[in-house]
Amino acid sequence: MAPIQTPAMPPPPPAAVDPSSGYCAATGIFHSLRAPLPLPPQDHPLSFPALAFSLLPSPLPSHPALVDSATGEAIPFSAFLSRVHALAAALRGCLGVSPGDVAFVLAPPSVHIPVLYYALMAVGAVVSPANPALTAGEISSLVALANPSLAFSVRDTASKLPPGLETVLLDSPKFLSLLQEPHDGMVLGNDVVVQQSDTAGILFSSGTTGCAKAVEITHRNLISSAAAPGVVASEVLLLTVPLFHVYGFLFCLRTVLAAQKLVLYTAKRFNARDLLAVIGRYRVTRIALAPPTILAIVQAADQDNSMIAHTATLRVVTCGGASISPELVRRFKHKFPHGYGLTETTGGFCRVIGAEESTRIGSVGRLSYGVEAKIVHPDTGVSLPPGVPGEIWVRGPFVMKGYLGDKDSTSSVLDGEGWLRTGDICYVDKDGFIFIIDRLKELIKYKGYQVPPAELENLLQTHPDIEEAAVVPYPDDRAGELPVAFIVRRCGSNLDATQIKEFVAKQVVHYKRIHHVFLVNSISKNAAAGYSVNAVG
Repeated sequence: MAPIQTPAMPPPPPAAVDPSSGYCAATGIFHSLRAPLPLPPQDHPLSFPALAFSLLPSPLPSHPALVDSATGEAIPFSAFLSRVHALAAALRGCLGVSPGDVAFVLAPPSVHIPVLYYALMAVGAVVSPANPALTAGEISSLVALANPSLAFSVRDTASKLPPGLETVLLDSPKFLSLLQEPHDGMVLGNDVVVQQSDTAGILFSSGTTGCAKAVEITHRNLISSAAAPGVVASEVLLLTVPLFHVYGFLFCLRTVLAAQKLVLYTAKRFNARDLLAVIGRYRVTRIALAPPTILAIVQAADQDNSMIAHTATLRVVTCGGASISPELVRRFKHKFPHGYGLTETTGGFCRVIGAEESTRIGSVGRLSYGVEAKIVHPDTGVSLPPGVPGEIWVRGPFVMKGYLGDKDSTSSVLDGEGWLRTGDICYVDKDGFIFIIDRLKELIKYKGYQVPPAELENLLQTHPDIEEAAVVPYPDDRAGELPVAFIVRRCGSNLDATQIKEFVAKQVVHYKRIHHVFLVNSISKNAAAGYSVNAVG
């Protein structure tokens, strides 16, 4: 029985909905005008892996499911399915994983990661990936949030995990044997009932308040977010973004559902020329990037026009993780789609589809199927019409379950009617295109990474010679934004800017480091007042 069904048509939006923008003046709500997509009934027990596997064609595609760009290792679809089944059985039989158990994943990209994600979700376990570049202290905080029963890592990162947490090394003979050997007991999907409302993943986001939060993503969230119109199995996707980030997490799951080839960019150091060569080598048709990567590619092509030939097969560039300037988009000869989303919305709630939509440079697209949105005045809470900027609130099947173990933070962004307050200032034009113009939340976006100012401020204030600290973004052409700090030293202290930057650098991942320090006499609490600068470092 195919688990996916075409549901009854959703109730039509109010008659007063504008056919161009989707706006209803009576309710203040923007409605998606896209054609509906088939989704299974919400009460039908179904895991995301079960859905994905049910949609694979028979016979299986002849092209590989996964390719490692650095080694050339290719995993056929038959081997991918076999490995997922074997690992799922081993998780239950050998490792004692039960439905609801959380598995912390701390590893660089490899062909093992999608297999692991699918196997864990298939047995009802919860995938919780994190950035392997984080420090041991940062990882300890995330582990405390997710409360995993075991971890999957590699030799180079395992030492960062808290002691006592059972760990399986993905680069060990033991793990490789779990992918190959038959295991008694469990047949995938036969003895585990997974509801769509069950948690499938815990991803980490700074949310709207600056501190790390554990975002609960359900199987239903993944099913609704992975559904896409016009899926073509012949597409070859090159994924350069991290698999622990919701952007890469969703893409690495979606390609299997779509029976597409996924090429994982696994180079230890990014190199634009190497990336362009990979596009040509594997005849990539679609690539997922962050804005700094796009800039590097454009610069590489400017320096060597012959590199452009490698992109002859490329049809679509998806850009996420941070905003992209219209000027950078215009530097592409062809217009490529890009989108917008949050960890809390399972990656995205609007899309750019087709050539006509991609000509709207600066827009992040129109609302996806099933999405409702409001543009709300940040101070009055009044819903605003097209063309007027305000905070965008969204509602739909992609919205997270909540922040794990944090009811207060959940209720602060997710109300009783299902509206998620994004913290982003946007407007919707007369044709339904969304434009981001600012952020309410105080996150710094450094090369696509989220840097919470509150976390760095708290760290700085642990220094015995620092009285007060404020961390703010500073515009930068290459990185997007740089974290900079305003510091008030304790009386009599000779602490200098270099010492402050070194103090932070020793305790945080590279992208959270302070790039400039301003030594000031005081930090005004009045947003309209400026800083009194004493010295610059």
